[in-house]
Amino acid sequence: MCGRLTQYCGIHDFVAALSMPGALQNNVGGQQLERYNVAPTTPVAVLRQEDSGLRADLVKWGWRPHWATDRAAPINARVEKVAHGAFFRAIWPHRAIAPVDGWYEWVDEGGPKKQPYYIRRRDGQPSLCASIGQFAGGEHDGFVIITADAQGGMVDVHDRRPVVLSPSLARQWVDPALPKEQAEQLALNLGEGPAEFEWYRVSSAVGNVRNQGQELIRPLG
Repeated sequence: MCGRLTQYCGIHDFVAALSMPGALQNNVGGQQLERYNVAPTTPVAVLRQEDSGLRADLVKWGWRPHWATDRAAPINARVEKVAHGAFFRAIWPHRAIAPVDGWYEWVDEGGPKKQPYYIRRRDGQPSLCASIGQFAGGEHDGFVIITADAQGGMVDVHDRRPVVLSPSLARQWVDPALPKEQAEQLALNLGEGPAEFEWYRVSSAVGNVRNQGQELIRPLG
């Protein structure tokens, strides 16, 4: 996952895709997000569950522990290592869903520059990405998206993909009562496969983070 995503739907659209009943503590707002070129270190809408119910917050995309000041904050965590490595140990219990409309990857096709592709679900629903983070309400808050090896034709676009969960599995993922061992197995084995997605070439304008708008996700040609 190269580090650009889209969140152009509204938070209520994302909550509807999650299909979780009960009240929502919405700290994002009710308008369409209209973000077609979301870069690392910027706020992203995430969903997580507390004792009082589901809540939506804007959280910085990227996190590192307080002792890792010698490196940039990662935006992703490899599912094969995230549950056992020291780097993410402090936030592994704090699970969330990053609901995205899609994400971008860049592919070397032999031209002078890599070709950007846009990836989204074939059914038009948001992708519910398994995530973990620090959500204490302070300046060190942040989150990372969990990634796995790409499969099928998606390998031709990038060798890693977000762990995207079905709504029922996403509800399990954010449940604080789910044991950490079961959460690990869920992320390792039950992410959506490549048949659920489509991908196509898009304009190189997405390479400039200042560019926004629907034209960025339109297929070339």
